[in-house]
Amino acid sequence: MTEVRAPLPGRVVAMGDVPDPVFSSEMVGPGIAIEPDPGEVTVVSPVAGTVVKVHPHAFIVLASDGVGVLVHLGIDTVKLDGRGFEVLVTQGSTVEAGTPMVRWDPATLEDGMSPLVPVVAMDRPKGSVPAPSDGTRAAAGDLLFTVAP
Repeated sequence: MTEVRAPLPGRVVAMGDVPDPVFSSEMVGPGIAIEPDPGEVTVVSPVAGTVVKVHPHAFIVLASDGVGVLVHLGIDTVKLDGRGFEVLVTQGSTVEAGTPMVRWDPATLEDGMSPLVPVVAMDRPKGSVPAPSDGTRAAAGDLLFTVAP
């Protein structure tokens, strides 16, 4: 089982509440989103593994058991072309859960952009990650969910 940990602190939100149909319909995979606490944050890897993709607004870490985890910093943030993000890791590097990945301040988002951060178990069955309880909060490193390989 792969333990997926919170990449940043905030309020835990059901994937169905993410204001983007690609995420809310679990098209990429199931998971949980986090509404970040205010202020600049260093987003950390939710799992140990290899960084297979890194963009300023998103990254994917492939765990040793083959589970890929996508962390997407905000919704529609690709439109920022990297503004407001500082990438701290290189593609292809090996990371541990908790390794700093990207520094980001959600307050820098433009109007209409959501700060919600989907944490997605890629290519896993729809509905395989249970929705969190209302009002749940997570600190960086807290267990969000587990995924079978």
